[in-house]
Amino acid sequence: QVQLVESGGGLVQAGGSLRLSCAASGRTFSSYSMGWFRQAPGKEREFVAAIDWSGGNTYYGDSVKGRFTISRDNAKNTVYLQMNSLKPEDTAVYYCAESNYGTVRLSWRGYDYWGQGTQVTVSS
Repeated sequence: QVQLVESGGGLVQAGGSLRLSCAASGRTFSSYSMGWFRQAPGKEREFVAAIDWSGGNTYYGDSVKGRFTISRDNAKNTVYLQMNSLKPEDTAVYYCAESNYGTVRLSWRGYDYWGQGTQVTVSS
């Protein structure tokens, strides 16, 4: 059974940085693409970033492009989201997700397994 556990969320001032981690278990992590999504209260789930099985291809949502970086360490079964220049509008619960495909998926419908989420709050 696939399990995803996020960590690294918290409260940070605008302009600050956080790094989220997502530890995966239950199957061969290095075979599958991973994604990060976020959801703020009263808003729809939003695509943040995705990475393919090898780490060689990454994609970002327009609102985070140039500020966030997704990466993965297949030896540690972990995917990361480095978030820099944080803004109050980045405040949300952040979820990592694992797909059943090796190539990148940009829609939440492409992911079959989800973590419990970690809260990120950016104060102004």
